[in-house]
Amino acid sequence: MVRVAITGLSNSGKTTVFNALTRQNIETTIYPTIESRPNIGIVKVPDARLDRLSEILKPEKTTYATIEFIDYIGLTKGDIEQNRRVFDLIKDVDAMTQVVRAFGDSSIVHPMGPVDPIRDIETVELELIFGDLDLIEKRLDRMKDLLKRGKKPDELEKKVLLKCKDFLNKEVPLREANLDEEEQKALRHLQFLSIKPETVVLNIGENDLKTDRLKELKSAISERLTTLPLLIMCAKIEMELAQLPSEEARLFFDDLGIDEPASEKLIRACYSLLGLVTFFSTAGREVRAWSIKKGTLAQKAAGKVHTDIERGFIRAEVISFDDFISAGSMHVAKDKGLLRLEGKSYEIKDGDIVNFRFNV
Repeated sequence: MVRVAITGLSNSGKTTVFNALTRQNIETTIYPTIESRPNIGIVKVPDARLDRLSEILKPEKTTYATIEFIDYIGLTKGDIEQNRRVFDLIKDVDAMTQVVRAFGDSSIVHPMGPVDPIRDIETVELELIFGDLDLIEKRLDRMKDLLKRGKKPDELEKKVLLKCKDFLNKEVPLREANLDEEEQKALRHLQFLSIKPETVVLNIGENDLKTDRLKELKSAISERLTTLPLLIMCAKIEMELAQLPSEEARLFFDDLGIDEPASEKLIRACYSLLGLVTFFSTAGREVRAWSIKKGTLAQKAAGKVHTDIERGFIRAEVISFDDFISAGSMHVAKDKGLLRLEGKSYEIKDGDIVNFRFNV
């Protein structure tokens, strides 16, 4: 399962975003807190293609791909020990979503004074960098101790650590270090944070929706943060509407001129950030969406469904979603020659409908 950490400074609206995504109603606070238990929620990945397949095939069960979101206490400027608690909890996530406060509310304390989104983004990025630097220095010290005891350290790891340290000392996150596959493998056990794919959510107030101020702010942030995807969300509104039935919530979104919930855009942004694509299976009485890395070959993709299918893989029956919709049924698709047999080296495409043939 894909795991995404929701992070940022205290009182940026992290838990509000979490509630909007997960439809939970976790209590939010008006003061920064350092004592909290993590909030964890599993969210279905919305996919209109899966909905359409379900309408046509009428299965007994429709199963969506899912993302697990984790919300924890906010980061604190300059407090390595406090921030390490956060880092230790989220170090094994696949990606991060940084929530940045842009709304004004005098009743909700900002830990750094006036609201300044650009300053806050840069502060969080620096805390990730400092956390990784601290981890590297401890690892290098450990290598020195091992060398004194006659144990030679891994030279590749040491070389890559020094390379990373140089980047971090220049206040450059490791996701921009362009490490090759071998270098990344050498460091994987250390679980650095600034190497994680990250998207930024600008949490605005209701009064900022579709204003010139918002356009100017978005432009200013985009100019400064050219490598981080940026989404706009009024988390307070989305949290409130997430508690309503979907059809009722849709009416409110229409009134506000919002074509799609930002929470759904965020889920798709996380998918894009991680280079994920979706294929569908229609075997038995279930229609199901599966998430895989772009470029995954058919035999490996079969392992997502079941390890036995990967082990005994023979062929994959494949049809694209668009071809299936144009045909209207699998029977017609077969008659038109739209259903193909592919081997284990076939690269699964986004939207493929796949039935794996196997023998164990």
